[in-house]
Amino acid sequence: MNRSLIFKQLFDQTSGTYSYLLADNNTREALLIDPVYEQYERDLALISELDLQLLACLDTHCHADHVTGAWLLKHTLGCQIIASRHSGIELLDRNLKEGDKVIFGAHVLIVIETPGHTDGCISLLLDDQSMIFTGDSLLIRGCGRTDFQQGSASRLFHSIKDKLFKLPDTCLVYPAHDYSGRTVSTIGEEKALNPRIGGLANEIDFVGYMENMQLPHPKLLAIAVPANLKAGRPTEDRLPKQPEWAPVVTTYSGTLEISPQWVASHMNEVMILDVRTLVETDEESARIQGAILIPVNELRARINEVPEDKPVMTICRSGKRSVLAYNILRAAGRKQVASIKGGLLRWYEEGLPLVQEKQPDIVQDI
Repeated sequence: MNRSLIFKQLFDQTSGTYSYLLADNNTREALLIDPVYEQYERDLALISELDLQLLACLDTHCHADHVTGAWLLKHTLGCQIIASRHSGIELLDRNLKEGDKVIFGAHVLIVIETPGHTDGCISLLLDDQSMIFTGDSLLIRGCGRTDFQQGSASRLFHSIKDKLFKLPDTCLVYPAHDYSGRTVSTIGEEKALNPRIGGLANEIDFVGYMENMQLPHPKLLAIAVPANLKAGRPTEDRLPKQPEWAPVVTTYSGTLEISPQWVASHMNEVMILDVRTLVETDEESARIQGAILIPVNELRARINEVPEDKPVMTICRSGKRSVLAYNILRAAGRKQVASIKGGLLRWYEEGLPLVQEKQPDIVQDI
């Protein structure tokens, strides 16, 4: 893979949807293909952590099984929303057609119109033909269904056979969905092994197969399609509601993180849990005023000693073990928990108040 290309394959377990983040390693310009509404915070965190500038969200078609996260990301980051001119999606900043190019840094995605699953299906080919993002047109050992949303088995046959299967056999195929844990295929594999359209299958074979599948409609069809026609824009035009107890940020790993500055200015409203070991606190006596100490290796056994009347903010030296403490508390059913970003090292850097004592407040075993 080109070393100047950053590539992340992301997965939504509920809908079986793959999203793809691509970025230029030098300019940090990025594109996100097929974002999922419920994964908005995950995607936002990854973009932030990698220090990327999101240029656009691209939807390969109007999805029927999940709601896109495009509007949320545009509302937050100011990126464009891009899809096919035939998708029916409103609020598009750019309407794509065959041969259009979407540029990010030194890289280019080339649009290939591949209708059949829907009228507005497109595939996105990296300009060196090393990888293609096929949406629901071509799946790994399968393809998109053709029994609703302007579906046409005949059109899909020609989209795949006449366009996608003309690409190099080595071109990597990244679909919008998979339900069996498969992550990537190649054009060569699908030409030879796809049970619906590979090998010597002709149009009659393919159409006959597709017209007799008799699949139930997606569970979210009535919700997803109207929402996606508006690019995932909520009725209230608002971002997902933040918890009232603190302005937390969800990291890519799923941890709720809080800035040390906010904690320092709201000391009376939270409980700070210092999870450093006794060896560490003996060597470094600086601590946050009012923090209680329960070493992380003792936390599971002593979790009842953590007060429940205030949100708990976990902290350690660097912010790593406080994430473990966060996970322990969440697993025990505590909802109002966050890890202080950067730990005490960040607290020092920000010049926030500390006290120097030989012994911190320790919650004793009873």
